[in-house]
Amino acid sequence: MVQVDPWRPVLGATVREDGVEFHVWAPVAGRVEVELDGAAGVTYVALEQTSDDGTYGGHVRGAGAGTRYRFRLDGAASYPDPCARFQPEGPHGRSVVVDPDAFVWTDGGWTGLTAEGLVIYECHTGTATTEGTFEALILRLAYLRELGVTALELMPVAEFPGARGWGYDGVDLFAPHHAYGGPEGLRRLVDAAHAAGLGVILDVVYNHLGPDGNYLRAFAPDYFTDRHQTPWGDALNFDGRNSHRVREFIVSNVWRWIREFHLDGLRLDAVHEIHDSSAWPMIAEVAARARTAAHPREVVVTAENDTNDVRLVHHPLQDGCGLDAVWSDDFHHAVRVCLTGEREGYYAAFAGTAAEIARTLQDGLLYQGQLSPRTGAPRGTRVTDEAARTFIFCIQNHDQIGNRALGERLSALVRADAYRAASALLLLAPETPLLFMGQEFAAGTPFLYFTDHAPELGRAVTEGRRREFADFPAFADPATCARIPDPQAEDTFLRSKLDWSERERHAGVLALYRDLLALRREDAVLVTQDRARTRASAPSEKVVALLRWNDQGERLAVVNLGGAAAEVDLAAVIGAAPFTSEEGSRRLWCVVWQSNAPRYGEGGEAPKLVAGVLRLAPYTAVLLARGNDPGAPIGPAFPLELPNHTLG
Repeated sequence: MVQVDPWRPVLGATVREDGVEFHVWAPVAGRVEVELDGAAGVTYVALEQTSDDGTYGGHVRGAGAGTRYRFRLDGAASYPDPCARFQPEGPHGRSVVVDPDAFVWTDGGWTGLTAEGLVIYECHTGTATTEGTFEALILRLAYLRELGVTALELMPVAEFPGARGWGYDGVDLFAPHHAYGGPEGLRRLVDAAHAAGLGVILDVVYNHLGPDGNYLRAFAPDYFTDRHQTPWGDALNFDGRNSHRVREFIVSNVWRWIREFHLDGLRLDAVHEIHDSSAWPMIAEVAARARTAAHPREVVVTAENDTNDVRLVHHPLQDGCGLDAVWSDDFHHAVRVCLTGEREGYYAAFAGTAAEIARTLQDGLLYQGQLSPRTGAPRGTRVTDEAARTFIFCIQNHDQIGNRALGERLSALVRADAYRAASALLLLAPETPLLFMGQEFAAGTPFLYFTDHAPELGRAVTEGRRREFADFPAFADPATCARIPDPQAEDTFLRSKLDWSERERHAGVLALYRDLLALRREDAVLVTQDRARTRASAPSEKVVALLRWNDQGERLAVVNLGGAAAEVDLAAVIGAAPFTSEEGSRRLWCVVWQSNAPRYGEGGEAPKLVAGVLRLAPYTAVLLARGNDPGAPIGPAFPLELPNHTLG
């Protein structure tokens, strides 16, 4: 049971009735002053040392919300507050005092978000709308709720250099980006989302900070350690000298996101690069702090983890970290290889067979300690009784699109019927689905890698991006390699913006997503995310069968991910033993949904069920049902393409 926690962050600027308290950890300095920029010009107020390890603090009368300030160290250079709540001039500019209690919330009846029934919509604030702001996103909330998602997941919004970027090079972790609308805009978005019945999850980066505008070392070199390295440089120091202050910095960030912005959860980026040998892992501390900060609301804490470590979702008393869910890239990779045949990079570890996909559906992960053909090293830990909801599946996300040289979405790489079939497999699985913005209407716009760094760093990023793909056969020719969009070019960013008018042009695939999400939410069997009552199999090399059941009945999804027609003996797939009551087992199976229905667009033939054999056209998905209650509705009302049939 989560207890009420009286702990509050200290560092940063805190508004009081008669002024502002300023606190900063700066052990390198013998003298610290707060530099105030007011109508009378710049003034300096000395802070007192409040701890033996270099924390300084003080109360400044007359300061208040809106005051612009920096910290001056030893009478020399001045720097932004590491815990600033707002950086309207960017990471190199002055910090601004914000009073988080000044916002009037209207979400008092909101109880939070849980992992049960979660459907995530991943979104980049800057490219989701023409305006690229939190305010503009508010206008899309009703659409998202009607679509059937339950949570908006924002890619990182902490202040980063420039006006455009993915956000993973953030440097002011407490400050929502000024170009998106700053702290006021984010609060308005979260409040409006709750009013619309949607939760908001924030992607946060605790494995490194970006290089441009990162002034933490000026205050304390011990924020980082060279004992651990990440692909982006020195790691944050969670287990060395003065690491207690670094950990305080991070959990203060967690507390403020959850408490001051009413966020419903956090997605932790690349936790395999959070290096920590402490007895109480930093990841576990983050999850615990999020829950105590939210109490009595519910929150979800998820993570990206390349090592397939299921211990992340175990209880801390069971040597775990207490997370709610982890990303399972295995599902994405196996489906992608199956549909496209790509085998470069990390795809080399996947064969793309239906058997691989079926095992991933059954267990949540494919790699559970086996040797990876790509690295020759073991990857993953064994899945035991972890719930289906603890594994997050997708068929595309920001990485899997944007890390491609040309930023193509899956819908641009495969046939329309193949895209529909893959979408059906994702949404009919018991695991937690994640959609990337625009996926539901097969957006034609790419999602490219874009930055807005200073010229010198920007040139290095551009050159590095092209070197990254030089070894790929498709870009071996220098002329072809030169076609890779320049991350620094504004046009690269603008091309990545969603075109919402495509919803009308691609109305068929949007209808498919709406129908499948409604089935997932309303169907008496599909609503239960029970991995113990799920059986996945591979009747052939490209066909996946997914049988799910509970006391209300059975549902069988059969998906042909191949380019040739297939026949499936349903009796062999289902087996002889009924999963419902004896009475229910005598009821007819019926086709209740199929991906090639005319309402979903052109291409593909309807499946045929003859004498217990299901005949599937290429790239087709079908859902069959049998239940104890013949009157129980199955999903939304739309015409069935096939009559009822008995098996055998």
